[in-house]
Amino acid sequence: KFVFLLIAALINISIAMSSPSSCTISNTIPLPSGSMPILGLGCWKMDDARKMVSLALQNGWRHIDSACDYGNEKEVGLGISDGLKSANLTRSDIFVTSKLWNTYHSPSNVEAACRRTLEDLGLDYLDLYLIHFPIPLKFVPFEKRYPPEWIHDPDVEGENRMIEDPTHPTIGETWKAMEDLVRKGLVKNIGVANFNSALLLQVLQTSTIPPSVNQIELHPRLQQDRLVEFCKGKGIAVTGFSPLGSTGYVQIGMDRGEGAGLLENKDIVEISQKHSKTPAQVLLRWGTQRGHAVIPKCSSLNRLIENLSSTDFNLDDEDMERIGKLDRNWRYNDPGVFCKGMG
Repeated sequence: KFVFLLIAALINISIAMSSPSSCTISNTIPLPSGSMPILGLGCWKMDDARKMVSLALQNGWRHIDSACDYGNEKEVGLGISDGLKSANLTRSDIFVTSKLWNTYHSPSNVEAACRRTLEDLGLDYLDLYLIHFPIPLKFVPFEKRYPPEWIHDPDVEGENRMIEDPTHPTIGETWKAMEDLVRKGLVKNIGVANFNSALLLQVLQTSTIPPSVNQIELHPRLQQDRLVEFCKGKGIAVTGFSPLGSTGYVQIGMDRGEGAGLLENKDIVEISQKHSKTPAQVLLRWGTQRGHAVIPKCSSLNRLIENLSSTDFNLDDEDMERIGKLDRNWRYNDPGVFCKGMG
């Protein structure tokens, strides 16, 4: 049954990623268990998460993307509870993603980390649980600091470094513990984030349950065509974070000096005017029309409604070719940059 569902998912992803002007783009991506809406609400750096998540569910959003490291899962959970009640929805009507943080890669810590996320979100199960980064760090007990973040002990004066996990868990060992979460009914699908093709091959070679999803940074400045095609060929769905480009990184100084960037790019603005849409809607549609999910953050009710309607039009081949030329291989969320000096 699992193999059958996986083949079905691959066929549907292939259809969704064919010529944008010759097919209807599905609003969901089939996974081995259930399906993932192509539009998800990203909760990283979200102000008033409880309010925004609740409003999202009340206004048609059905995919919430969270993580331990975002530090707001209790608020997100309250927003889910509020939204389900206000919109008269049940748990099965929505799709919730969370992620295993770097300090919990040791197999003995994986289940506890997942259960802590479930407790904070107020849920019995996750639709999708991802390994957030392929970077195992030294364990930090919940009671000491949660979420633990990158630096091992920021309370020590002069301390500003990561410490790798002294138990040296392999990706394969962590993955086996992730598979156990599926068998125990804690999660329905498992996947990874920020993995390249070589790391994905490591998982695929030893897994019993292959990764369902790879969540990676994707926008017209970082199109990652080869990695996206690799995932497609292996039946791994793709979710693109930071689909609007540099805007989410201005506040933390990681925007490469781009500022609003793609939202003010001449090509994107002209394409948006052609379709009577906003630049943000064009950027989101570029992502979903390539066949992957996108998880923008929204800061207002108007943005929630605007972004959700980004699937009601199609970009033509000329638009897609024009946007394709904007690729610069610019990565904004790069641990190789922001972790310099941390060990």
